[in-house]
Amino acid sequence: MIVYKNIQKGNRQLAILIDPDKFLVEKTAAFIEKVNHSIATHIFVGGSIVDDFLTDILVEEIKKHTTIPIVLFPGDVTQITKKADAILFLSLISGRNPEYLIGKHVEAVSKLKNSNLEVIPTGYILIESGKKTAVQQVTETLPMPENDIQNIVNTAKAGELLGMKLIYLEAGSGADFPVSTHIISKVKKELNIPLLVGGGIRTLEQLEKAYQSGADLVVIGTAFEEDELFFESIKKH
Repeated sequence: MIVYKNIQKGNRQLAILIDPDKFLVEKTAAFIEKVNHSIATHIFVGGSIVDDFLTDILVEEIKKHTTIPIVLFPGDVTQITKKADAILFLSLISGRNPEYLIGKHVEAVSKLKNSNLEVIPTGYILIESGKKTAVQQVTETLPMPENDIQNIVNTAKAGELLGMKLIYLEAGSGADFPVSTHIISKVKKELNIPLLVGGGIRTLEQLEKAYQSGADLVVIGTAFEEDELFFESIKKH
């Protein structure tokens, strides 16, 4: 459980999320060089809708250019590849679609059985973010209203009590605004497991606020899709 133990350490950690459907494989070497010189601790690979085999090809290419752990963040079982280091075994506990609570996981077992992937059970909570996200469209579930804080907190805690090793608060790819600092801090106070936060974080200030509020690991994707110069602000000192 190397990847999980690293997340457990409690240091500020950062994952760069690469969506195979929005990323040109030919750009991998140059992009990963920037990742290597940044404060990033993990590379997440995945998306809501990805063509078959794209994930496998991309992970293999990324591996050639970095030693940073590659963690699958799959929207579907077709995105599972044995070439990664770990997988977030996501259960969409904010929704009530059985396919994304347990159905897809059953499908995934045959692919995981003969792999060396580190499987990390993760409670995934989609939170309202100002727009309809791809996660909402694909899973046919509604995000939790951002003003229903106690229900969000209770859902996160229920995930922990069910045995999840991580809780992931997600505003969704391309969200208009990130998960609020108030929600992050309230959830963090109730948890005894690491908290991941992603979606809508596009500035260094938003990143810092997420950490200060209690995020153990922050996930950023769209910011780099829109402007790779963002790497300049997260370079290693």
